[in-house]
Amino acid sequence: MVYNNKKKRTKTADGPLYDFTAYTECKAKPEGPLYSGGILKGKRPASVDGSDTGLGDSGASSGVYSPAFLLRNLSQTTVYCFSSWVKMEGARPALIRASLKTENETYGCIGTVLARPGCWSFIKGGFTLNSPSNLSILYFENSDDREINVAIASPSLQPFSDQQWRMNQQYIINTKRKRAVTVHVSNVQGERLQGAAVSIEQLSKDFPFGSAIAKTILGNLPYQNWFVERFNAAVFENELKWYATEPKQGKVNYTIADKMLEFVRANKIIARGHNIFWEDPKYTPSWVRNLTSSDLQSAVNSRIQGLMNKYKDEFIHWDVSNEMLHFDFYEQKLGPNATLHFFETAHQSDPLATLFMNEFNVVETCNDMNSTVDAYISRLKELRSGGVFMDGIGLEGHFTVPNPALMRAILDKLATLGLPVWLTEVDISNTLDKATQTIYLEQVLREGFSHPSVNGIMLWTALHPNGCYQMCLTDDNLQNLPAGDVVDKLLKEWRTEKLEGVTDEHGSYSFFGFLGEYKISVDYGNKTASSTFSLSQGEETRHFSIQL
Repeated sequence: MVYNNKKKRTKTADGPLYDFTAYTECKAKPEGPLYSGGILKGKRPASVDGSDTGLGDSGASSGVYSPAFLLRNLSQTTVYCFSSWVKMEGARPALIRASLKTENETYGCIGTVLARPGCWSFIKGGFTLNSPSNLSILYFENSDDREINVAIASPSLQPFSDQQWRMNQQYIINTKRKRAVTVHVSNVQGERLQGAAVSIEQLSKDFPFGSAIAKTILGNLPYQNWFVERFNAAVFENELKWYATEPKQGKVNYTIADKMLEFVRANKIIARGHNIFWEDPKYTPSWVRNLTSSDLQSAVNSRIQGLMNKYKDEFIHWDVSNEMLHFDFYEQKLGPNATLHFFETAHQSDPLATLFMNEFNVVETCNDMNSTVDAYISRLKELRSGGVFMDGIGLEGHFTVPNPALMRAILDKLATLGLPVWLTEVDISNTLDKATQTIYLEQVLREGFSHPSVNGIMLWTALHPNGCYQMCLTDDNLQNLPAGDVVDKLLKEWRTEKLEGVTDEHGSYSFFGFLGEYKISVDYGNKTASSTFSLSQGEETRHFSIQL
């Protein structure tokens, strides 16, 4: 499958448009290179002797990188987008990793692909450098160190300046998150009214942007007000997890979750259901870990049906089996079809909820071999072929140092599935200082909001007296920390400010607004009219008429 969001234009006055094209099937013949090859145009992969370049060796006994490209004069202030087709020799698939070595540093993974024998597979990724490089080697290797031959076709490396990268983000925001509107004002006879005063205010936003909440929000009116002023979506941090709702067998208690749901309902906030099962045995109730297979099967059936029937139609999503690429407690105990059974039962219990895979280290990095983009896609396709309904792609987003080019490339490949994609638990590691956290948080949020396949973003910033999981937006007194300031800045940037103007000679007033609900008021002479209208995604200008 190919995902291609290219417009008729391929570049602007400020540089090239980013190419969202991606492929997930193995092809008999490779497609042509993106950007006509970029700075790799006309270059062929070769064997590069590390000792000859002064860049050392790759760890192999020969000290030779192969296949590889020798790159010169790479900039620190540039985003480099990389892609290629690869073909391997061998009897079984291999995970191929692209890496980059400079004079100062090795970037161990800038893209991966699960290559299959006998056909061409598409790898897409990229990098930014921590320092400029006069001489670098871009090379390919098998992640499990098997000796295999890899052929390369249609390689591409396209540089984008920081300004060009931001321009491309804004281009997608303007085309996917906003829409042109023309308001027509007339009297009841249909005569257009020139000079009518028009006031337009955005009431709500279409794009779900929210955060985790915990029981600490209950009874805390200042925290509730702070949250509602900013967010239109929520997810419960721990309060719906099995260990929280049934810590002892048969002692099911949803009291806290019910109260949190009342807060959500009272403020017209949508909520994700997180989670039904967590595959990590560390977060599985201790009494569940000790059950035999038949008793365990009975317990999981009761868990799904009890939870889903109680909250039917309440949650827009459910993370069904959390982090199944890293852990497999239930499949070890109940067999390889356990996860499929979870999804089937959840769908039967709440047919309108979107059922999600939810996983970490998919967009955060490509160094985690358990959760490469192809591993995610393969598992999801497996579930779909087994009959899973209404599935969605959940990407946790627990970042340390984001790689925007890699993040975007992975989203491109996931978009080929045609499913809703959400960033579900975004934060930045607390191993970094707050200023650095803030810089990286803005990078991640801009990347998510400006990717056309992303349908929503959730922060993982539930506030506790002792802080937050990794990153807080405020202190204990709800005073913004730097991360909170950047969230407020982006929320303001991604909302239509109040507009005031007058109709032209055609009785019209036009504007460009973010998707969502709007209130419009019109004054003409001694007459006043007001109405509301919805602005949903569409290529055409939205026309709205109001009469006085």
